[in-house]
Amino acid sequence: MDYAHYQHLRFDRREHGVLLVTIDREQRMNATDERLHAELTGVWRDVERDPGTRVAVITGAGQAFSAGGDLEMIGRLAGDYTRVAAMATEAASLVTNMLDCEKPIVSAINGSAVGAGLAVALMADISVIAAEARLTDGHLRLGVVAGDHAAILWPLLCGMAKAKYYLLTAEFIDGAEAERIGLVSRCVPREQVLDTALDIAERIATGPQQAARWTKRTLNHWLRVAIPAFDAGIAYEMLTFLGDDVREGARAITERRQPRFASGADPHGSDDATEKTDV
Repeated sequence: MDYAHYQHLRFDRREHGVLLVTIDREQRMNATDERLHAELTGVWRDVERDPGTRVAVITGAGQAFSAGGDLEMIGRLAGDYTRVAAMATEAASLVTNMLDCEKPIVSAINGSAVGAGLAVALMADISVIAAEARLTDGHLRLGVVAGDHAAILWPLLCGMAKAKYYLLTAEFIDGAEAERIGLVSRCVPREQVLDTALDIAERIATGPQQAARWTKRTLNHWLRVAIPAFDAGIAYEMLTFLGDDVREGARAITERRQPRFASGADPHGSDDATEKTDV
């Protein structure tokens, strides 16, 4: 399998058929532009077809796993029906390609994971996170629906009450809390994240291969049951990219301030708004 055409993903073959995939857009905290988003969508089909790979491990270069959607890309998407329609198909395929890939996937969440980056991190079959790493779905901060993986995965991993709380508030969660609520598999010190993920991958890669692949396939039927909700989430997310709130959300993140969403304005005309923010 030739991975030379990938621009923002690096590939390193380890022993026993373990393939280390590194998201490498470090200068932008591995945020997903159009090219990287497409690569994160398509790579799982290549992994599945790769006869030299038994297990894939994915991590981020530098201090972040992936900081979510690049704000310049979001600016190009906002209000553009053609771009949004294409992204709807790709965003759905990112999740379903990971779901359908017969090879087990392990994520080494070395730092911040947001948006599409978080989808990759959590859709992995086993996830290992750094204790101090921070994650958030982040869509509500941007003014769009929590689509991507959220509807299909969060209620199953951490329960509906926690899923609604963290998706509707877009609060950040550190690695320890993510493990406590069941959102990730393991939480370890940052310096141990990649070694732990690679060790898990090697154990799977040296075990019974067909049994591992069919176990993954069988367990993923729990997620496939939620495909109708997932489709609705993607559709509603893309619909909100055609509204006004997403532009204000992107500006607020860039300016590191609290967003003032038009749809959330005081109906009585009060203009008081808290300017403190954690973004």
